Order: sequence, then C-alpha cells, then structure tokens
Amino acid sequence: MNLQNKIIQGVDGVKNLFFSGKLSYVVENKTWVVNEVALSLLEGFKRAGFKETQITTSRFGLRNQVVHFGSVNTFLKNNDFVRVHPSNKVILTWFHFVPTDPRNKYIQEAQKTISLLHTSCSLTKNELIKFGVQEEKIKVIPLGVDLALFKPALKGEKEALKKELSIPLGSFVVGSFQKDGVGWNEGLEPKLIKGPDVFVEAMAKLAKAFPIFVLLVGPARGYVKRELAKRGIPFFNVGFLKEVRDVAKYYQALDLYIVSSRIEGGPQSILESLASNVPLVSTKVGMAEDVIRNGENGFLTEIENVEEIVQKASEVLSNKVLRSRLALEGRKTALEYSWDKIAQRYLNELYLNL
Repeated sequence: MNLQNKIIQGVDGVKNLFFSGKLSYVVENKTWVVNEVALSLLEGFKRAGFKETQITTSRFGLRNQVVHFGSVNTFLKNNDFVRVHPSNKVILTWFHFVPTDPRNKYIQEAQKTISLLHTSCSLTKNELIKFGVQEEKIKVIPLGVDLALFKPALKGEKEALKKELSIPLGSFVVGSFQKDGVGWNEGLEPKLIKGPDVFVEAMAKLAKAFPIFVLLVGPARGYVKRELAKRGIPFFNVGFLKEVRDVAKYYQALDLYIVSSRIEGGPQSILESLASNVPLVSTKVGMAEDVIRNGENGFLTEIENVEEIVQKASEVLSNKVLRSRLALEGRKTALEYSWDKIAQRYLNELYLNL
C-alpha cells in the first residue's frame, strides 16, 4: 500500500469512530472499479430512501452495523483474513474466483465470521461452492450500469468521434476497455486472466478480412499496444480515465466490443456495451452467460478459442442487419440492469435480511 492510500485509510478509520449509520461499504482504494460500484450503489440506496451509509477504506472503529467488504482484496490478506468487531454483520463480495490464489486457504475459517457472501455471477457462485463455501450463504446479484451515461450514440455522434480520434474512414472499430497488464506502470507483462494475448491474436486474424481499428481504454496496456504494433494493426490508446463518465463517450465510437478474458467477475464492459448499442462478443466468463442470450443480444465463445471469437466477430462485422438487431436487443437487456434496480436487490436480498 502506498503512502497516499495509508493516509486515506487512516483518515477513514478516524471518521468511522463518528459514523453511526447502518452500512459501511469497504473499498480497497477510492480510484478504481470497486469504488465506482460502491458509489453507484449508494446513490441507488439514497434514491430508495436508505441513506445511513458510507464508503470507507478502513474497517477500524466500525460498530453495530453491516460491514460490506466490496472485494476479496479488502478482506483476505496474504497471511490472514480481516476481523471486525463482533457487533457487526459482515458481507463479502467475491467477484471472481482464482483457484491458484494462495489466500483461498483462509476462506473456510473466514466464512464462520461472514453472514453472507455476495457475487455477481452464477459462475463464481458455483466455483465457491466447489471450494467449500456454504451455498445458503451465497447471494448472486449482478453488477449494474448507468443507463444515462452509457447510451446509444445520437445521429452523427459516432462519425464525429471517429473523426476526433483520427480513425480512418471505413474502418471497423473494435473496443477493449480494461486493465490487462501486470502492475500500474506500462504493463508490458500481460495479465493473462484478462486474455490480452487472445485479444491480439483474434485482432490479427480479423484484420486479414476487415479494415480493423482497435480502440483501447485503461491503464497498463503496454503488452497489447506492443503486440498490435508488431502486427501492423492500427490502434489508438486513450489511456487511464479516472471517471466513468469519461469512459462512456468512447463506446459510441465502437462497431464491436470483445471480451477475451479467461476469468472475470463482470466485467462491467458487458453491460456498458449493451447499454451503448454496441454489439458484443464475449468468452464465457463472469456475468456473460447470465446476461447474454447467444445470437440474440450478443455472442458467447469458449475461453481461449481464438477461432470462435474471430468467427462470431466476422458475422457481426459482415452483416449490418445483425449489428442493428444485436444493438437493439442489447439495449433492451441493459434496461434490466439499471443501478436503481440492482441497488434495490442489494437492499432486499442482502442488508434488510440481516
């Protein structure tokens, strides 16, 4: 943990001593995806009339409330798991299960202190059950999406954005918005669970048949940039955008979004693509099989199957009618995942039952 995060955590620990509300949502830091999830949920809670809540990076000082750890990293440490005062009820969100994570050995003991374990997809639920987590403790509630931010491009907006990004006329723009390099620097070492190698190979094959242009958003994309450049595939890297509202804009330039991951808890990009009327091809990870009806509102492929990804992507790019239908059905699907609807499920299925 860097000095800035230590200071933030210390300040939050002091604030906790004076917080007398009903729910504290614990995040790893205040600048990454889990925090965006927390912010979206708390806004939904407020609109539902549940206002005695806070986001914190520290568990210290919390008493007589629900303490919701928003990710595994906030609860499982390298040599133990986090304890809180026994007056609290504990909920842990576990987005994706990595079988080789050495911290998994603590979950058998830790679940004795957990009231409920939440995950965003059926896939992770099944993995946790196999590992010995009690099924009755697991609740599946998906991620949500901000439908006001992630929305279809208006007439002329797509073309204007492509021009702004200097994307050649006639190109098919394929999106990949994630962090898929190890660490927070250049990211030349691939984070393989995110499938950047699979993505690059799929782009190389797709570029033989279509005028492909790749749009990248997110930190640590060095590996993907290097490998695309090696293969002569044109791309533009927007970089790391701290605000979700800034990411939303770039979906409107896309003709296709590809999720090539090996392991996921979401990802958010599934719902963000659908909400933005962007056709989607995804490996069978995270929420994909819960959300995507294969061939109706998107396409599913087997993990690591480059040929299948290319086949489905080719179907989308070669058929304008199909693209329009997938976009329409995708948006309809996304309407069921508004943050207000998801926040209400958190209230009904997690907090109000404790």
